[in-house]
Amino acid sequence: MKLFTLVFISLVFLCDHVFGQNPPPGPLTHTFSIVARDSLSGEMGVAVQSHWFSVGTIVTWAEAGVGAVATQSFANPAFGPEGLALLKSDKTAQKALNLLIAADDGRDFRQLAIVDSKGNVATWTGPKCIADAGHITGEQFSVQANMMLNDRIWPAMAKAYREGEGDLADRLIAALEAAQDAGGDIRGKQSAAILIVKAESSGRVWRDRVVDLRVDDHPEPIRELKRLLQVDRAYKHMNAGDVAIEENDVEKALREYGAAEVLFPDNLEMKYWHAVSLANIGRIDEALVIFGEVFRQDENWQELTRRIVKPGLITVSQEDLQKILNLP
Repeated sequence: MKLFTLVFISLVFLCDHVFGQNPPPGPLTHTFSIVARDSLSGEMGVAVQSHWFSVGTIVTWAEAGVGAVATQSFANPAFGPEGLALLKSDKTAQKALNLLIAADDGRDFRQLAIVDSKGNVATWTGPKCIADAGHITGEQFSVQANMMLNDRIWPAMAKAYREGEGDLADRLIAALEAAQDAGGDIRGKQSAAILIVKAESSGRVWRDRVVDLRVDDHPEPIRELKRLLQVDRAYKHMNAGDVAIEENDVEKALREYGAAEVLFPDNLEMKYWHAVSLANIGRIDEALVIFGEVFRQDENWQELTRRIVKPGLITVSQEDLQKILNLP
């Protein structure tokens, strides 16, 4: 506790020394980020990495049919919800940014980027952001960074995004990777996040978020974020498989569970439901092979098989059910 107090006092002294008696309020989220709108899908997103705990809870903001916001440096978290509210009131990205910056006494220390649903982009890097700091605004995207090891970080991000392949999530991650490869945050790395929303709002937030992932504390946050993105895609196939089961479309469920297993081949959950789907369409011999592999690693899945009979999630004959349950 004494050590924490000394560190806190030292930070306060540093801020007073550097910024005068009134240092700007806000978390010290010195970082690099990207906001972008995909011209094909209309999806909008923001991705970020920082040497700061849980950066995604501060920097990343997005709403389907509205836009995406990144607020950083001595971050003003209010820029996120207030920026989205301004966009919803038919303000362009630039008009929203102008209003936010004009009303903020700490504007010189802020970094802010906004993309709206039409692809308009606006970015601000305050003159007192800690070097190296800067931004590049491109076609429906903006990259921005502060407290970087060098001034090559944001140009590397812009190049990686422009030349990136895949969907919006792939390209946002590519921009983060390029920033880190160019030197990244002068302090190192700790957390990362990615948030992507649909082009239009359905009024159901949980459906409108295409990707919503955070790595709050990790030695390799971007690498972990990229791994989680792969897992997220696998589980989206699992969810689609579950819906297909509810609709008694076993063939579709089989395809979805199989696709999930390809993306995440060591996951027992995915193997198990793949086996259930095979059994339900009469391919019992193939199912038994997978069931056996799963049961050998965790016998609780065998007990689960007994429990999914009553709700009708497995619809095999009594004979085939016993073959499954009697596996060693």
